[in-house]
Amino acid sequence: MNETASRPIAVTDGDFAERVIKAEQPVLVDFWAEWCAPCRALGPAIEALAADYEGRAVVAKVDIDANQQVAEQFGIRSIPTVMLFDNGQVVDTFVGVRPKDDYAAGLDRLV
Repeated sequence: MNETASRPIAVTDGDFAERVIKAEQPVLVDFWAEWCAPCRALGPAIEALAADYEGRAVVAKVDIDANQQVAEQFGIRSIPTVMLFDNGQVVDTFVGVRPKDDYAAGLDRLV
């Protein structure tokens, strides 16, 4: 097994369209920043979701400081913001830290 397979993938301005918009599976994207304490608190839940949905959905992280173009494109005003994409479209948005089960329920509707 690939050791990185069950970890969230880091997505950038340069590969967002390819890895998220054109993805064949649903994608959960965590918009975060290193300096954001709530984002760091959410980290373990995002890691767990990557493992739980391996092979059924893509779990990605976008560092908004390094990737401001994508953050601006999707109107990210506060972090953490988690968006669910299906067939290239945003189908759900969660702002702030939520229980892991909230994100899982959103993914379950798509997988």
